[in-house]
Amino acid sequence: MELWGGVECTVNRVRDVYHDQLDLNGHARRLDDLDRFAELGIHALRYPVLWERTAPDGCARFGWADARLGRLRDLGVRPIVGLVHHGSGPPRTSLLDPSFVDGLARFARAVAERYPWVEDYTPVNEPLTTARFSGLYGHWYPHGQDGCAFVRALLTQCRAIAAAMRAIREINPRARLVQTEDLGRTFSTPLLAYQAQHENHRRWLSLDLLMGRVDRDHPFYPQLLEWGVSPGELEALVEAPCPPDILGINYYITSERFIDERLERYPPGMRGGNDKHAYADVEAVRVVAEGMGGHLPRLLEVWERYRRPVAITEAHLGASREEQLRWLVEAHRAALTARAAGADVRAVTVWALLGSFDWDSLVVRERGRYEPGVFDVRGEAPRPTALAGLVRALARGEPFDHPVLSSPGWWRRPERLLYPAVSVEERDGEARIEPSGGPTGQPEGPPIVIAGATGTLGRTFARLCAHRGLPHRLLSRLEMDIADPASVERALERHAPWAVINTAGYARVDDAEREPHRCARENAAGPAVLAAACRERGVRLVTFSSDQVFDGAGTTPYVETDPARPLSAYGRSKAAAERRVLSILPTALVVRTAAFIDPWDDTHFVAAALRALRDGRPFSAAEDLIVTPTYTPDLVDATLDLLIDGEGGLWHLANRDAVTWAELAARTAALARLDAALLVRCPGSALGFVAPRPRYSALGSRRGLLLSALDDALARYLSIVAAQLDREAA
Repeated sequence: MELWGGVECTVNRVRDVYHDQLDLNGHARRLDDLDRFAELGIHALRYPVLWERTAPDGCARFGWADARLGRLRDLGVRPIVGLVHHGSGPPRTSLLDPSFVDGLARFARAVAERYPWVEDYTPVNEPLTTARFSGLYGHWYPHGQDGCAFVRALLTQCRAIAAAMRAIREINPRARLVQTEDLGRTFSTPLLAYQAQHENHRRWLSLDLLMGRVDRDHPFYPQLLEWGVSPGELEALVEAPCPPDILGINYYITSERFIDERLERYPPGMRGGNDKHAYADVEAVRVVAEGMGGHLPRLLEVWERYRRPVAITEAHLGASREEQLRWLVEAHRAALTARAAGADVRAVTVWALLGSFDWDSLVVRERGRYEPGVFDVRGEAPRPTALAGLVRALARGEPFDHPVLSSPGWWRRPERLLYPAVSVEERDGEARIEPSGGPTGQPEGPPIVIAGATGTLGRTFARLCAHRGLPHRLLSRLEMDIADPASVERALERHAPWAVINTAGYARVDDAEREPHRCARENAAGPAVLAAACRERGVRLVTFSSDQVFDGAGTTPYVETDPARPLSAYGRSKAAAERRVLSILPTALVVRTAAFIDPWDDTHFVAAALRALRDGRPFSAAEDLIVTPTYTPDLVDATLDLLIDGEGGLWHLANRDAVTWAELAARTAALARLDAALLVRCPGSALGFVAPRPRYSALGSRRGLLLSALDDALARYLSIVAAQLDREAA
């Protein structure tokens, strides 16, 4: 079984705006990405030579594709060339335009003539999914919202696939069709069994059409006629089928659905319906007691239906790093199990090698929401994540060991259930309405030790480790005094962690001027003790530093390579810790951050500002000190991802946007719809600080801007705080 890779390359149109993933992920500008991909050991690469990018005005310009396909050939990586990926073609055509078929065929022929050595093609990616989003739901151009538009978009794409392959095979008779499609399953209550059956028949339509199976005996035949398809159109596909050489199955967390007429069980945003019934449409994993089926039943289902070679052509999960690792491991094991059961499974494709943008909103708008993949593109160059190590091991057929793989993915844990659980039968998709406690899979394996049980950051780490299924132990100073080598040894011996995260320390910046020795013990000596202990045991270490290591003389955000010149005792203790930790343990991850905003703590600046303004009290904030605030859930998630990736050295992690403290208070007040008239803007010197503060301490990064924009973080903070207030009021 081969291991393939793929670049998320969607070029979809919304109204008159094209959203291009290759521009967003930077691959359009980086030829050396292909060397990175080849180093993973993959055998083949799903790769775009897209109609919209290559011939937007009808004149094909192959310079970009020449360089890249030529490089792949030199590297020994087989390209699987894609021509349309969730697109509707150049501006002059659309999925409802009959000229789309001949236009794509002409372009396909030009590609084959240019690259006669290419043998694998996907002329149109996921035609059924694209038809639903473009013709039924109205998300993408041409924004149809009825059955007639849906089936016309689907037929156009299927006819275009067949025409494109005929044109390609006139040049290269050996060319193979690798046809991809999202394949899930719909489950339902007994009342909605008819709708589940409709959707479960519909999911096969694109492949059945290409295979020439949609004849008068097909269960969807009457519906297609009702939606305006003529018998002759269907007969033409039956008489001249274009069976895929490899059936590419794309399976996601969202691929399996559950529909339920009991609307009161679900949020309003989940509600929809048909002409007969209103119902909620939710991810099956969130309600089905038995959990999601996973890749294995879908692979076997496709194999039994068609008896043709199968591949997983997209294996990707938009989630935290450990969940991405767990998902890929599960997909690969499913493929091996299916092969052992007799299915001809040819490959697993590691999808979105460079990650993807804005799929949380189905790419209907550009918000910059990024999901990393095997590489993270948010730095100066793509950075390999932990997935890269897993892919290399899979490609070589070697075992891959990581502590986070000891626990099941969230889709296999009890907390996946958001709604009252029901049991379903895979046989027909109809649910038996029975209460269920759901699954019992629990996180297990070696833990992460978190030092600093009484602090804001330590508690947030513990909360999010629990959410992410990462075994952990949150230790107080009584349980582990980080500056006492014997105490540290006892704790590490007892808990046997694979990593230590140090959030303990002395945080009172002004008091440190009066207690410099105590501050130095906690902030400099303690991390050094941890570094030595972790070095001896081969344990990963994370510790935190501060923007206060800088003197504020700069005017642009400080990056990791800028020299530390602290002004205060607190800043000097943090700078000393950085030097000592990295000299003892160069692989340690040292994170500089600043100005916490935490939704589960009310002692920080933003919480104090909101409290005062809500109470009608004046609130003073410095208008001449510039910082980059940090939303602690974002900080914790990014730090855990970096830890799992094996990253080390200095990293700057803060939410993007440098603001004064006064501007931070004003922005938060505006988002909370509070009157900021009582906000008193003043110089920092008027606030009675004992310790000197840098005038400018904004943090930037050359390694990667991993945290969101500040306003996005503030909106999420306010949402959690509002929900907490609502619960307290109730």
